Amino acid sequence: MIKNDFVHRFFLIILVSKQLCLNSMYIIFVLFWILLNGRFTVEILIFGLVISAVVYGFMCRFMGYSPRKDLCLLKSAGLILWYVAVLLKEIVQANFQVLRFVYSPKYIPEPTISYFKVDLKSGFAKVLFANSITLTPGTITVSVHDDEFCVHALDISLVEGIEEGGFVRILRKMEAMW
Repeated sequence: MIKNDFVHRFFLIILVSKQLCLNSMYIIFVLFWILLNGRFTVEILIFGLVISAVVYGFMCRFMGYSPRKDLCLLKSAGLILWYVAVLLKEIVQANFQVLRFVYSPKYIPEPTISYFKVDLKSGFAKVLFANSITLTPGTITVSVHDDEFCVHALDISLVEGIEEGGFVRILRKMEAMW
């Protein structure tokens, strides 16, 4: 009876460890543990595996994290990188536009407050869009109510077509995957 219980627990541990090895967040925790320790020994690895499993279990149990979220992140990794690239491109372009406003004596910017609606469904996508607008020089998101965004811009040219721009298209594709 005791031997049978031991075998049952052993296979349960093997099953859980296989499940954990498939989760990218768990792997990130283990790698982070090893990186913070500064050296690599078997004891540190085993302790890191156990601690990472406990932290991962805590996240799943009490913070609403799940392996499904891991899969969604992995599937949308390309879109996330694309979004970051578009964001960086927009930041550089807006920097040059703001420089032109500041250093051109003949060009007088026309500050504006624009209201527009965007059909993003998730709160995460709306917040990401609003923060991306704020990160772009010359624009700041003043408020977001449901689907309506209020954006202050240094010049009207900075907000033209923003509601159907690259940010929104990528976020819609991300929402379709989630």
